[in-house]
Amino acid sequence: MEITSYINIDFQPVGLNDSIKKVCSIFEKSTYSHLPIIEDKTLIGNIAEDDCKSFDNNNSVETYTYLYNAFFVKKSTNWLDVLEAFAQNESNIMPVLDEHNEYIGFYELNDILTFFNETPFLNELGDTIVVEKNRKDYSFSEIAQIIESNNGKLLGAFVSEMKDNLVQITIKTTTGALNEILQTFRRYNYEIILGSEEDTYLNELKDRSNYLNKYLNI
Repeated sequence: MEITSYINIDFQPVGLNDSIKKVCSIFEKSTYSHLPIIEDKTLIGNIAEDDCKSFDNNNSVETYTYLYNAFFVKKSTNWLDVLEAFAQNESNIMPVLDEHNEYIGFYELNDILTFFNETPFLNELGDTIVVEKNRKDYSFSEIAQIIESNNGKLLGAFVSEMKDNLVQITIKTTTGALNEILQTFRRYNYEIILGSEEDTYLNELKDRSNYLNKYLNI
């Protein structure tokens, strides 16, 4: 899926000769967490708003280049890796370089999130399932096979959490035989973290629990 149409060139990047005072003024008028520093189309680094506040306003940007954050994506980088770069660098702006490593603009986090919201994973009707299994034992091919063997279609899946030796996988599937899908996951030793309120297995456990309570109260 193509995201290069979201490359932004709305403002002139910071230059090495610009004053810290000027940079802080740009931050005050925007919501950006960082600003790219460019010299002759070459990305020098990214200055963070929090760092800018601690610098001497009378100094130039060049004075502090050794403290700047080095992050960027290429024009050819796919949207999921772009989203990952935002998360890893805790930034809401991401410089973009072309095939010659020259600066051509930047992505804004909100634009990429909007793009993500328009993907079938979030936009299509379906069921969301979260399963958990030992990280050595899970398999995406197995997950796809479980979905498809129960007449479902996999819209997407990703590892949403890792803790100790366990992984949680978030799955989006088209509406189908959801109860059968959940039952099959259990047979393959996946724990259901999130399924459906209409999960037959859970309803049966509730019915048995209610029956036991009635029996004990006689």
